[in-house]
Amino acid sequence: MSARLPRWVLVLLLALPLGAVPHAQPAARDATRTRTSSASAATDPDFAARVREWTTGPEFLSPLVDHLPLVKGIPTPKDVLGYHVGTPKRLTKTADALAYYRALEKASPRIRVTTIGRTDEGREVNVVYVASESTMKQLDTHIASLGRLADPRGLSEDEARRLVASTPPIYHLMAGLHSAETGPPEMLMELAYRLVAEDTPLIRQIRDRIIVSFTPASDPDGRDRYVDWYRKYMVDITEEKDRITGPPYWGKYIFHDNNRDINYSQVTLRAHLEWYLKTHPPVMHDLHESVPFLYTFSGQAPQNPNLDPIVYGELPMFANFEMMQLTRYGMPGVWTHGFVDMWSPGYLAFMSSNHNGLVRMYETFGNGGATTMKRRVAPPDGGAGQTSREWYRPLPPYKEVTWSMRNNTNYMQTAVLSALQYASAFPEVLVENFYRKSRNSLEAGRTEAPYAYIVPAGQPDQTRVDTLLFLLMRQGIEISRATADVKVADTVYPAGSYVIRRDQPYGRLVKTLLEKQTFPDPSLRTYDDTGWTMGLMLQVDVKPIADKAVLEAPASPVTDLARKGTVSGPAAPAAWVVPHHGSNDMVRLRLALGRTVDVRATSAGFSVGDVRYPAGSFIVPASAGAALTDAVTSLGLAATGLATMPDVATVAVDLPRLAMFSTWGRTQEVGWVRHAFDTFGIPYDLIYKERVRQGSLRQAYDVILVPNQATTGKSLVYDVERKGGPLAYRKDPQFPTLGQYGESDDITGGMGLEGVVQLQKFVEDGGVLVTLGASSYMPAEFGLQRTVTATRPTAAFYAPGPIVEVEVLRPEHPIFFGYAKTRLPVRYANGPLLQVPTEDVAEQVLMRFTGGDEGVLSGLMRGSAEIRRRPALVDTPMGQGRVVAFATNPCYRWQNHGEFGMLFNAAVLFWNDVPAKKAKEASTVTAAQ
Repeated sequence: MSARLPRWVLVLLLALPLGAVPHAQPAARDATRTRTSSASAATDPDFAARVREWTTGPEFLSPLVDHLPLVKGIPTPKDVLGYHVGTPKRLTKTADALAYYRALEKASPRIRVTTIGRTDEGREVNVVYVASESTMKQLDTHIASLGRLADPRGLSEDEARRLVASTPPIYHLMAGLHSAETGPPEMLMELAYRLVAEDTPLIRQIRDRIIVSFTPASDPDGRDRYVDWYRKYMVDITEEKDRITGPPYWGKYIFHDNNRDINYSQVTLRAHLEWYLKTHPPVMHDLHESVPFLYTFSGQAPQNPNLDPIVYGELPMFANFEMMQLTRYGMPGVWTHGFVDMWSPGYLAFMSSNHNGLVRMYETFGNGGATTMKRRVAPPDGGAGQTSREWYRPLPPYKEVTWSMRNNTNYMQTAVLSALQYASAFPEVLVENFYRKSRNSLEAGRTEAPYAYIVPAGQPDQTRVDTLLFLLMRQGIEISRATADVKVADTVYPAGSYVIRRDQPYGRLVKTLLEKQTFPDPSLRTYDDTGWTMGLMLQVDVKPIADKAVLEAPASPVTDLARKGTVSGPAAPAAWVVPHHGSNDMVRLRLALGRTVDVRATSAGFSVGDVRYPAGSFIVPASAGAALTDAVTSLGLAATGLATMPDVATVAVDLPRLAMFSTWGRTQEVGWVRHAFDTFGIPYDLIYKERVRQGSLRQAYDVILVPNQATTGKSLVYDVERKGGPLAYRKDPQFPTLGQYGESDDITGGMGLEGVVQLQKFVEDGGVLVTLGASSYMPAEFGLQRTVTATRPTAAFYAPGPIVEVEVLRPEHPIFFGYAKTRLPVRYANGPLLQVPTEDVAEQVLMRFTGGDEGVLSGLMRGSAEIRRRPALVDTPMGQGRVVAFATNPCYRWQNHGEFGMLFNAAVLFWNDVPAKKAKEASTVTAAQ
């Protein structure tokens, strides 16, 4: 008989007493609970009574969570917080939750609280571990063992089997990543107590066989800010029709995109990644809130084919068990399919599947707070929507429901306990799968092309190469540098080229990030982006290598990408030249030199001896001295001293007084641009509707940048809908997290037509207005670009974030300094389809989409002919100023670094450097038809 057979038997035996008949039979349910509880354990009668009171229907409660044991010396959440989890109108701030976990840690050896980092605002980022006393004593040993299984090179099968048999899996739960999803951080406090204090067969099995870890609040800054906003404005809203917007900010820069930061730019998200790469939990389970009543992620199509096929067995295995369990308890509305897919690797918890683990996710119905509310679930048109019965939704949610925080807690905690039940029944299976996926990644790199990717040496801009390599290494990917020429097939790559082999533990992730994305079925829709190819996003040359000989290439591991720039030439030069090959750090260099240094840029390319310098190269006076040489050295650039000044036209690289406009209702996309500008040290004023309406903009600013935000010109201008009274966002001792990053007496209403008039005056008086992505609807729709129209594609068009090709029509324009090619990859941003009169195209259209299927470089664009020859960048004169409208978004998340240069050129370096008008050539440059 197999040694594992008792596990299967145990699962069946455990499943029976943990079941329950529907709530219509309370006596049977009570008996079931008694059987699953310790015979001698006292339970909290107040908890049981309150839970039944706060749960809005008996079918929304399970026997796993309808009681709470009382154990002397171990504090319940109420003992520390003063209220039970699920209390109406009560949300817990991160410091109070952390105080509870530390009180629990002090009382029991079964729990450990750790700090893995700090947020932008200085709050702790924590991970909590719960297991049996004996497991906790060996926690560090078990983590080390998981690390060994994560990188099985040199590990024999016998040793692997020993580690698999002796190492409990870590099952990691994440709460509060999206701050408006308020239930998970509450639920985890009760779950922690239950796992520590309860003594039923199920809880003992979980403690003894697995390690449960969790992040109490994945975005602590956002959690606290949302709780303050809820307490100030939302706590008494009981009608769905009266619901209002949340706070303008969660974290410092981003909202929901903290679940889309594929390159881990944000400090809090990096803390999670760094913890993961040290700890290697085989399962990461993200707890979200949205759809009714509980959706458990099953890994539906489209699926990323680079992930190990084992993943696609594990996902429905868990999801179906959870759906079965909750349905068996009589809880309606649990389903497993038809929502989120497995295509994009950029979600935060996907760090697990990207590194050979398993990503999991719930969406539990929530009200955006702890106030009980009547909700309409079915769509208003009378259809069934997500209340329909489907094969994956056998007991659908109701069309209308009164929903409470306690309902949310009951569902989520019951499902999590069911997941932990399943994991603890098969701990060796989870650990062995983790090990097998790691081994399979190594084997795939040895047997499947491409075997490696090469980043050739000698690329003009090494700084973007370094950025690409750094982002890969951040995720634990190994990179080597060739110590001799690499000969593969018919190509020789010079020594110094970077080799990224796929026969490494994260070789599957290498392919995922570097290959061209080919969407598996154009008829399918997806939840996020369809294209993210890093070489295209950074405009770095990356070559897939199908010759297995690359695995034998002589190369040494890269452990440090730090490099120094070079300074050469005569000891007493007439001036310095710094070539502009597209480095985003050219803006850092200009800022380092200060406003008083007369920096010029060449309007065309020129040569000095055998060296060719491209247009846009900086000419810096010799008097800049150490300021120039120190900056060039630290930034990895190159400066050459010139014996004489070159005979070439130049423009001044003078720095503008820059403002960045943000609506109050959509600060996230602005946040990505703020993050980029802060990272590169670009100074700006962040302004809102209040400053725009005030007027006198030209007296204060030279450039106003309007990042991608809103969806139409109207939504940009009118912003947050007015409901009831004003919504102030100001510093307040009672709500101390509010008023960060800007203040307003009323965030509703938008700038209005009054603000549009002030922007028009700003441009007419000589200012430069730069709009990005969807914000570029506004200048056309509100008359700031009177001859430009902005339309939308047809309903058949579908373009979820592909990478497409554009053609540069005016390469001499300073916006394209640093770009040597006239065909470039850009991320499609679903901005406006712009139209310019034929007679104005030659002067105003700087760049256009090539369009058609051949113009889709990575990802999916359905109806690609609709963007053929449509303007992607328009520079329109107006009065003494200009409106520069990008239909693209050149600063998307922290991904398309190769487009940052266009934005920096347009808004910072060359904002007032307009080349002479180009003669109209309608015969060769035509408007889109």
